[in-house]
Amino acid sequence: MKLKKAPALLLALTLMTPLALLARGDGDAVAVAPTADQSNTSKLVYGLLSDSRYAYRPRPLDDALSQDVFKRYLEALDGSKQFFTAADVERFAPYRTRLDDAIRSGDLAPAYEIFAVYKQRVEERVAYARALLKQDFDFTGDQRWEYDRKEAPWAAGTQELDGIWKKSVMNDWLRLKLAGKKPDDIRKTLDKRYANLQRSIGELKTDDVFQTFLNAYTSAIDPHTDYFTPRSAENFNQAMSLSLEGIGAVLQRQDDLVVIREIVPGGPADLSGKLKVGDRIVAVGQGKSGAMTDVIGWRIDDVVAQIRGKKDTQVRIEYIPAETGIDGKHTLVTITRQKVKLEEQAAKAETITLPASASEPERRIGVVKLPAFYQDFEGRRRNPNDFNSATRDIAKLLAQFKADGVDGVVMDLRNNGGGSLDEAVELTGLFIDKGPVVQVRESGGRVTVNSDRKSGVAWDGPLAVLINRGSASASEIFAGAIQDYGRGLVIGETSFGKGTVQNLVDLDRWPSNENARFGQVKLTIAQFFRVAGGSTQHKGVVPDIAFPVSVDATEYGESTYDNALPWTRIAPVPHTQYGNFAPLLPRLQAMHAARSVNDKEFQWWSEDVAQFRAEAAKKYVSLNEAERRAERDKQDVQRKQRQEERKALGLALDPLAEDLADDGLGASERDIVKDAQREKLAEKRPDPLLRESAAILADAIDILGQDRKLSAQVLPESPGPGRWAE
Repeated sequence: MKLKKAPALLLALTLMTPLALLARGDGDAVAVAPTADQSNTSKLVYGLLSDSRYAYRPRPLDDALSQDVFKRYLEALDGSKQFFTAADVERFAPYRTRLDDAIRSGDLAPAYEIFAVYKQRVEERVAYARALLKQDFDFTGDQRWEYDRKEAPWAAGTQELDGIWKKSVMNDWLRLKLAGKKPDDIRKTLDKRYANLQRSIGELKTDDVFQTFLNAYTSAIDPHTDYFTPRSAENFNQAMSLSLEGIGAVLQRQDDLVVIREIVPGGPADLSGKLKVGDRIVAVGQGKSGAMTDVIGWRIDDVVAQIRGKKDTQVRIEYIPAETGIDGKHTLVTITRQKVKLEEQAAKAETITLPASASEPERRIGVVKLPAFYQDFEGRRRNPNDFNSATRDIAKLLAQFKADGVDGVVMDLRNNGGGSLDEAVELTGLFIDKGPVVQVRESGGRVTVNSDRKSGVAWDGPLAVLINRGSASASEIFAGAIQDYGRGLVIGETSFGKGTVQNLVDLDRWPSNENARFGQVKLTIAQFFRVAGGSTQHKGVVPDIAFPVSVDATEYGESTYDNALPWTRIAPVPHTQYGNFAPLLPRLQAMHAARSVNDKEFQWWSEDVAQFRAEAAKKYVSLNEAERRAERDKQDVQRKQRQEERKALGLALDPLAEDLADDGLGASERDIVKDAQREKLAEKRPDPLLRESAAILADAIDILGQDRKLSAQVLPESPGPGRWAE
């Protein structure tokens, strides 16, 4: 986790619920009862999750589980407890032990009845919040907005909810006031924000409610079992494959319009030379002569469905150019759809040069940044020699590093939440010469070993793996294998702790539907174990060299799930031990500590982490303007001082130093063009953790190169994969 504006993270809380985030709006009313397909889907999901042949840890769908599903459904709708009252929850009480019957029978009326009340409460709360905007607020007292209400009791009644919402509105108002907004502008911004919240809930479709309810059931089985509607499943698979067929544009909804957020380089939209970031789409037509369909006010996923299509087909897009006002002249462009690779999530390389010192030579460390373990499963089935794959892409990057003569490689897996198990195994194979990578235990207890079976390696030199709390699943398989083999150093924070394996099950395969009707389930089918026998479940991968903890294990990670599998271990499997870094670690730790004390960027990051964790622990923000303004001014002064120090020390300047203060706005309220530019600048911000990881790897190279006795002790299998010293 790269903390960019730690204090503002706490202040940027807005009145949104988990379900509200699903809304993308075209005005369709939510049905009061499920469709026939949804009823059948419910039965299929029940059959799947209650069968030990499929589920790793099946749970009987009884009254006890029904109560858990009930609790999770209410949390999905109103996790912040800002809409339902205790009386509402008591009114729903008869459903506590009836949801199991509803799921088994496919009679899901209770879920929709609860949602209908939720929708009504949203309308009431929004009306109250908008009415509050007519008054002025007193920010001189000692009130505070306690935003973390997860463990709070349900509000006793409307009066208590009024008090909660008044403080929330005051916080929204104060954030905008501190950002320099005038009262009239604040009223206009917040009135639109709250109206959009109500609209987003009103525009939810029956599929959205159904998916939310079924996921209350799947998450009661285990934290990583999920249900996807046909459309959600399509989006998930495209994200995993890093490819789609369309025009190559990322869209975002802003009020009633869908706006272009990003143009994919090299995609059809980019090559057309017409569309650009900020353009507002108003109508879409199919082919050269199909009727133009007005899409103003549509849900963003419905607009995307209109624009996507098969390769070599044409789509016509009517839009208002970004540089004109909302009433500007409309422009029409015809684009031929093509297969688009989503390069933003693909593996990327860079090289860090560490200057020579009095005792050490200059070192060049190659870095591979991998956001996800992606693979185009369908593409691999069609053509095993040509498909999107993290391993295939990284093999090319490593070949280039070899050609460039870099001294070592850092695999940056920070915030990599995982992906394909096969990719984790194959990627490990780029650094080891054959051998087991991960053990997989199925529900019946059978253990299989997934191994790298290809001779040779793509990189046999010095290696480090950088992880943080956001590194999960496939990232933990890779980092754990590298650590167990003694193939490289693991640096950073203890990882997420997800030690389970999921598989996508297509629910249409049983009725043999020609078209997608029932969706898919991402089902936990197994648990993985490291070759040394231990699981990463709960405990994660513990780094050899640790950085300050940015997120506490009680706040984020597998250990925060109340129904996660426990940690356990099985027998290890024989594997090569290329190295044993234990004798080297004390010296590396001492050198890291000495260097980081004098590394301004690293120290600033550590300070921000400490400040962020202290603020997060409070779980509230003050509603006293003087106090908040003093905090804001202190942060502004700190940013300016740091920028001046960077100049004095000859360090790279922070390109966002002038743009880190909280603006009080939500993502959909900001200028999209400027916001997209900020995102690009954020990629160029100083990254002291990555640079320090490269420095630690360089330290290891230098120590082992100078101390042959220690080198022989640390790397007994050298030469071969893991050769660090010439």
